[in-house]
Amino acid sequence: MTGSPAIPTRHVRVVHPGFGATVQDLGRPGRAALGVGRSGAADRRSLRLANRLVGNREEAAAVEAPLGGLVLDIGHPTTVALTGAPCDAHADGRAVDLNAPVRLVPGSRLAIGVPYAGLRVYLAVRGGLDLPPVLGSRSTDTLSGIGPARLSAGDLLPVGDLTAGWPAADFAPQRTLPAEPVLRILPGPRDDWFTPGSLAALSTRPYRVTDRSDRVGMRLTGPALHRARTGELPSEAAVPGALQVPPDGQPILFLADHPVTGGYPVVATVHEDDLPLAAQTRPGQTLRFRPV
Repeated sequence: MTGSPAIPTRHVRVVHPGFGATVQDLGRPGRAALGVGRSGAADRRSLRLANRLVGNREEAAAVEAPLGGLVLDIGHPTTVALTGAPCDAHADGRAVDLNAPVRLVPGSRLAIGVPYAGLRVYLAVRGGLDLPPVLGSRSTDTLSGIGPARLSAGDLLPVGDLTAGWPAADFAPQRTLPAEPVLRILPGPRDDWFTPGSLAALSTRPYRVTDRSDRVGMRLTGPALHRARTGELPSEAAVPGALQVPPDGQPILFLADHPVTGGYPVVATVHEDDLPLAAQTRPGQTLRFRPV
């Protein structure tokens, strides 16, 4: 007769998953030729910072919580850190600072509120979340279904030992997220498929993020980008940050879980250093593009 699985000594338990929280690390780079995208944290900068604040290696798995709402019970003495979108958070009734290590005891309940700016909150636990890796990563790829499922109430998340020594700083102040982000773009590779007027509009007029956006991509609405060429484009490799333009002329900005190929022309690509800012842009916000 088989007994119940043993509960790991070090763990956290999901009380409420918020609005679609997932486990993320730095993803699965280098597998596009196999049809597997990189995935990983949408805001890689915030994930890395959270891990550094608790003394983890930067590639350790953590929780990505879009719009917050996450509630966890802590099963062992540990240190956690919250980064990304600014929000109110509490542990056992006391306020928890963001961008700083926080010591918690067994039985603590950590509750993360809805961000008042930005979109995605990151929670790192010292040692990293120790779920079984798939193709070298513990990231949830929401497009392909590779990796762990989205978090659900009752999930028990084991904690590993991907530590790298304690950091020298106990607070990492961050810049305020802009009300209207400006994302740098590199023109092409298919900017010649669009009229000069469309390219001028892309770089001078704002676009609004729609509520049809997710980890795969941000759907934008604004000045339509009109083609200078007709016909169909054979599928080409796609990268994070690609601005793909379907027939309606409204661009889609590929994020972490984007497909590895696409058949619509890519008018420009957002600079990789600006993708964390793009990942923190909420539906309803406007943004601008600046060619470099």
